[in-house]
Amino acid sequence: MKQMVQSLWANQCIMTQNREPAAGSFHFVCILAFIVGIMIQFSDELESAVDYSNRNLTRVPKDLPPGIKSLNLSQNSIPELQMSDVRFLPELRVLRLSHNRIQRLDFGVFKFSPELEYLDVSHNQLRNISGCPAVSLKHLDLSFNDFDLLPVYKDFGNLTHLSFLGLSATKFRQLDLLPVAHLHLNYILLDLVGYHVKDGENESLEVLNTNALHLVFHPSSLFSVQVNISVNALGCLQLSNIKLNNGNCQRLITFLSELTRGPTLFNLTLHHVETTWKCFVELLQFLWPRPVEYLNIYNLTITESINYENFIYSETALKALTIEHVTNQVFIFVKEAVYSMFAEMNIRRLTLSHTPFIHMICPESPSTFTFLNFTQNVFTDSVFQDCSTLGRLETLILQRNSLKNLFKVSLMTKYMFSLESLDVSLNSLDSRAYEGTCTWVESILVLNLSSNVLTDSVFRCLPPKVKVLDLHNNRIMSIPKDITYLQALQELNVAFNSLMDLPGCGAFSSLSVLVIEHNSVSHPSVDFFQSCQKIRSLTAGNNPFQCTCELREFIKNIGHISGQVVEGWPDSYRCDSPESAKGTPLQDFHMSPLSCDTVLLIVTIGATFLVLVAILAFLCLYFDLPWYLRMMCQWTQTRHRARNIPEEELQRKLQFHAFVSYSEHDSIWVKNELLPNLEKDGIRVCLHERNFIPGKSIVENIIHFIEKSYKSIFVLSPHFIQSEWCHYELYFAHHNLFHEGSDNLILILLEPIQQDNIPSRYHKLRALMTQRTYLEWPAEKSKHGLFWANLRASFSTKLILVNEEDVGTLKFGFPT
Repeated sequence: MKQMVQSLWANQCIMTQNREPAAGSFHFVCILAFIVGIMIQFSDELESAVDYSNRNLTRVPKDLPPGIKSLNLSQNSIPELQMSDVRFLPELRVLRLSHNRIQRLDFGVFKFSPELEYLDVSHNQLRNISGCPAVSLKHLDLSFNDFDLLPVYKDFGNLTHLSFLGLSATKFRQLDLLPVAHLHLNYILLDLVGYHVKDGENESLEVLNTNALHLVFHPSSLFSVQVNISVNALGCLQLSNIKLNNGNCQRLITFLSELTRGPTLFNLTLHHVETTWKCFVELLQFLWPRPVEYLNIYNLTITESINYENFIYSETALKALTIEHVTNQVFIFVKEAVYSMFAEMNIRRLTLSHTPFIHMICPESPSTFTFLNFTQNVFTDSVFQDCSTLGRLETLILQRNSLKNLFKVSLMTKYMFSLESLDVSLNSLDSRAYEGTCTWVESILVLNLSSNVLTDSVFRCLPPKVKVLDLHNNRIMSIPKDITYLQALQELNVAFNSLMDLPGCGAFSSLSVLVIEHNSVSHPSVDFFQSCQKIRSLTAGNNPFQCTCELREFIKNIGHISGQVVEGWPDSYRCDSPESAKGTPLQDFHMSPLSCDTVLLIVTIGATFLVLVAILAFLCLYFDLPWYLRMMCQWTQTRHRARNIPEEELQRKLQFHAFVSYSEHDSIWVKNELLPNLEKDGIRVCLHERNFIPGKSIVENIIHFIEKSYKSIFVLSPHFIQSEWCHYELYFAHHNLFHEGSDNLILILLEPIQQDNIPSRYHKLRALMTQRTYLEWPAEKSKHGLFWANLRASFSTKLILVNEEDVGTLKFGFPT
């Protein structure tokens, strides 16, 4: 409860400052009280924090790490605190012990915790405290315990850093707080839940020096406190748990008389008030001439009956009245008695939120209201229609009501000539009900239409000079082209709609802030940044981006602008499709230019094809591919003719032991050396000049006689590699080698040949000379015999040859 009270109190004070800067030094005083409450949150954020709250502990754990700075032991059943419990926690700064069963506390247990700043032992059973509190304490809460008298004694005067002090007692003495009178306290919490005094007795208490005072009374008892509390320079006063009826209403007014007398009390807050309407009006009438400028009432319950009550709207210092969370237990009453009470108030700011009011009447005379907040009521479209007395109104908030017709809302503002900010969010507004021209007052600069059921047509019903427009969480699918030209619009929020694209700035020439996250934008317009050159903040994350070629230019444009312009980049910008790229950040998505540029793709394919053709042509010329193709063609033709030979002729018939291929330049050696040495041993040799058949082509003769020969002899020399016909013969003989699967090539190196001198097209000759053994013709005569012996050995198999005209097959024999 204590933390809730502090939080509400701090929020109220900061709210006061935000709404009325002119309050000056007073608000600074309330802010100081707020800083004390902030210390709680600050301490919670310490890295070295341990939380043992709500563990049903009966003692302090013994295994606490010595370096902890924040320890939470609240909501347990610890009966006492001993020195040994915290002795080994020298760095302890925050200790929470609220809601335990501690009955006695000796501050001496904190002897070894010199840095202790925050100590909360509220909501225990403390009756006695002793010892010297740590001088480092800034926050000390002893409230909601069982003290008879305020537990403040002389040693408290040493707490020079103390800002917050929470106390409780059942009775008071006037000088109970004298020991801390010289301290500059920001916040004093007095628990008066158990306070009681005998009838006819009056007690007094001087609160000499504090900026904020919070008094908590019994939540279910009628207000009966008769203590006279005098304060010095009090700035903020808060009372909690006030239960009134017509009989004890004056008792509260008497109690407040002394507290509200000083000129420095600017802020009064009442929490959890139960009262009759008559007493409520009397209380307001009492406070009207008081110096209080900000009156806040939270959780107000009206009982018994509601009738017209006379109220004198005299000159008042009150600037703002805030009433939130009203419960009305009176079901039958004259509603105008309530509405007129508030409508005629001569103050500047009025807030009536979370109430059951279904209407608010128009003031009878020109009103002083500049700020009206009617959040979460039940107002309908009829509210303030034709109301001409709110000419000074600058801000109107109608959140969470029952508004439905946007045209009527615009008509409501017709006579609000000073209206600058209008909030009608969280209603059921629909722009389709009326397609005509909306009648907005031209002074509106800020318009909140979020969380309604508005569609695209809303852009035809907007104030012409609006600068800030909030349309998030509606049903907008697109922004029509024929919309109202909003030249002054600077900020547009269309998040949580169904927009398919980023809007251009043709109708929003001054747009600088755009929020369009959580829509259906899959392919953002490439020309968005060109169209909206004044954009300084774009929030477009969490959209279903389709990572295709169309998105590349948008990503590229983002890379060219400042990282501070695109909010949430890159974490909120991810691919939604295709499936292979889903979840990929847009900044990591890449597609090649070829896959996205059709013209470039065609040019690249064409250029690649031309390069391949050029390479192929070069290779053909370099390796003489046409020659090989011709040879393959002729070989195929010859084979084809061979297939036409009758079945009985298909068996191979040999006519020669060897086919000899040589250059004409080497014919003398062949005829004078090779032929005599082979033929004298009965080896039959085929020579082209004596055996080729006239009438047949040279190629056909070559193929024919290579096939009719057992082996092919090639006489290699520099002249051989210069002869094209020799190359043909070598080619067909080599081809026949692989075709027949036999070893029928004999290479004779007549003269040395340099590998580098062999033309590139003779790559088969190069390969044969590298891979096969050849016979080298020796220059010495003494070695000729061995040469011929090796050559004749290649014909070791004795063959029985047939003449060409004979019919028969090859017969094998072996030399005897």
